[in-house]
Amino acid sequence: MREGRPYPEHNMSTKDWAMIPPRQIRLDTLVTTKRELALDALLADDSTFYGDLFPHAVLWHGEMYLEDGLHRALRAALQQRTVIHVRVLDLDALMPAEPAR
Repeated sequence: MREGRPYPEHNMSTKDWAMIPPRQIRLDTLVTTKRELALDALLADDSTFYGDLFPHAVLWHGEMYLEDGLHRALRAALQQRTVIHVRVLDLDALMPAEPAR
């Protein structure tokens, strides 16, 4: 768990995220960027009614950061699932590290 995003701003819109196909990700590989969870969002039956059905994660320097969808990931863990479908923005591929000098 971290507080805040360790990766650069990506300026992805909801429409941009929708263009990324979801893929299965192991829950134990996700690092959350939020310290707090809204209990009402976790318990709500319609928690994805107004948002994306899939959580959003950002791959940065080999780490998978869960940017949006913490309540969905926790709900999956409470149901004893080990994987969830996530839209992953691969910043490692989009912004390759500069070679060492």
